[in-house]
Amino acid sequence: MTPEELTLAAAEHASDAKAEAIVALDLRELSSVADYFLICSGRSDRQVRAIHERIQLGVKRAHALAPTRVDGATAAQWVLMDYGDVIVHIFSPEMREFYRLEQLWGEAPSRSFDFAPV
Repeated sequence: MTPEELTLAAAEHASDAKAEAIVALDLRELSSVADYFLICSGRSDRQVRAIHERIQLGVKRAHALAPTRVDGATAAQWVLMDYGDVIVHIFSPEMREFYRLEQLWGEAPSRSFDFAPV
């Protein structure tokens, strides 16, 4: 699975869990940290956890991939899922505003996702 395909799959699973403001940042020309950051928000700690679980289970079932590391799932204010070339950030609205990753990586080409309900 390519990093682009993994980013799209994670975005789809996040959308299934009602994630808001789903954005992918293409970091390939800017950093060796990862190829893509996928950033999204949940309205509450419960929803942040649900988004994390939906992405993790969905990607594992469909593509047999698991993140090498997950941080922040207990507090559920900022959950980071490290898939190597793709890093997923799931924020509460307050944490997303505080860290402002889209502005920090402002030179990165970005893509917003808005999946139509099925």
